[in-house]
Amino acid sequence: MAGGFGVGKTTLVGAVSEIRPLRTEEVLTDASVPVDDLRGVERKTTTTVAMDFGRLTFSGGVRLYLFGTPGQERFWFMWDQIAYGAVGAIVLVDTRRLTTSFASIDFFEQREIPFVVAANVFDGARRYTVEEIRDALDVDPHVPVMLCDVRRRESARDVLVTLVEHAVRFSAPV
Repeated sequence: MAGGFGVGKTTLVGAVSEIRPLRTEEVLTDASVPVDDLRGVERKTTTTVAMDFGRLTFSGGVRLYLFGTPGQERFWFMWDQIAYGAVGAIVLVDTRRLTTSFASIDFFEQREIPFVVAANVFDGARRYTVEEIRDALDVDPHVPVMLCDVRRRESARDVLVTLVEHAVRFSAPV
């Protein structure tokens, strides 16, 4: 999963992983101020510096390995390695900062990796409709767009179910 800095990728992995997630969180320091855009996430104190990793097994034995990318531009060089072999992706979006998701959408579109857009509903943020989010991000009509609260296991799981269903449809022979 990918998305801008502070959209909830680490939280999503932690909410659904059946194993203790691997996190590469480090404390934000003053050194990051000139390179990281903290607008909208001023209270954030840590950041993912490599990736998050978790696992979820569905009934029937379907096992998902979950990889969360770091959100800051200075770590984007790792995305190709993290996405290698991926059958699908989640672009996690913060509606207060939609522009931070454009790079993630472009990344998966260019590599023809099926993805879903999941708008994480933050407390106090304006509530947008799925249609408003789709229009603002200009994603193709076949790309699922949904609202979620990644702090809630059921909501995070629903995002993954939607991704698996979409990836199966995307890869099915025509």
